Amino acid sequence: MTLTYELYWSFRSPYSYMITQRLVDLEAAYDVKGVIRPVYPLAVRTPEFFETRDPLWFTYFMTDIHREAAFLGLPFRWPRPDPVYMDMATRTYPKEQPYIHRLTRLGVLAAERGRGLPYLAEVSRVIWGGEVDDWPQGDHLDRAAVRAGLDPAELNAAVEAEADRLHAVIEESQVAQRAAGHYGVPMIAFNGEPFFGQDRFDQFKWRLEQQGLKPRAG
Repeated sequence: MTLTYELYWSFRSPYSYMITQRLVDLEAAYDVKGVIRPVYPLAVRTPEFFETRDPLWFTYFMTDIHREAAFLGLPFRWPRPDPVYMDMATRTYPKEQPYIHRLTRLGVLAAERGRGLPYLAEVSRVIWGGEVDDWPQGDHLDRAAVRAGLDPAELNAAVEAEADRLHAVIEESQVAQRAAGHYGVPMIAFNGEPFFGQDRFDQFKWRLEQQGLKPRAG
């Protein structure tokens, strides 16, 4: 029997980027399938979260993301531009955002078409992999969609036509995420147990093995 898990994931999270290829490889090798639930990042959901952080939170975070990417052998650079726009004069995140809402809704559409995880992998590599400047411009996202097995023209039409519905789906996922045990990303929920953070991948796989994880046939 195929084991299933839920993945709560954000396009603005470097740690979400860091776990994604391991999940792709896991699903390729084993009889396990994720229910992909993209969510908005904390900077959009609860921007006050960052207003109350000790300055050491930020300095450690910046050290850790580069160290972890190097440890995992992943190409990495902070995105240009940031998926979440900050008003540098006020150091606040405006409610109106140019990128992250559309990105997250595209992720939902990809998941609904059964290509959620490949889409997250391809797009996050474009955003975080350090080889692409101005990733929202041109055809970078369209080519990522093609690599994920999707039709970019169809996605682009649907993301505009269904914006309100997709926003509601994301809001529902955010409620479900908290009910599953955590507010951060990436978060995996499996059999009622939350696994928060890309560094919980090994524990997640261990738990899958306890529940009878089997190699994928053929």
